[in-house]
Amino acid sequence: MIQRVTVPALFPPPAYAHASVVEAGTKLAFLAGAVPLDAEGEIVGPGDPVQQAEQVIANLREQLAAVGSDLAHVVATDVYVVSSEPSVLSAVWEVVEASGLSTGPHSSTLLGVACLGYTGQLVEITATAVVPEQEGNR
Repeated sequence: MIQRVTVPALFPPPAYAHASVVEAGTKLAFLAGAVPLDAEGEIVGPGDPVQQAEQVIANLREQLAAVGSDLAHVVATDVYVVSSEPSVLSAVWEVVEASGLSTGPHSSTLLGVACLGYTGQLVEITATAVVPEQEGNR
């Protein structure tokens, strides 16, 4: 069970929770940063943070599926964007919201950074997710 908490004494966050609590004994997946690379290792959407964010979400979906989870079970993310402009960060966040990743909502930090690991990379998302029990896997 995932309990998402928005703290009444704090400023209400836009489309994310202040905290996510998972009961002990739940299987968790800690995912490496999802990046905007295609299957051949090429950057998708050079110079376009929105297109890169869409590829990052697609890759994050694949990572989650590989461990038996999905976007709905993500409890926390860090969203990194190469920019110092709030409007660019907001445009990437709109992709996150549209993906359903923020359903719940989950706990998240949105960061503007100087650079990321691949040449031309503008977006990366790390995530922690619950891996739900499957019938027969208990």
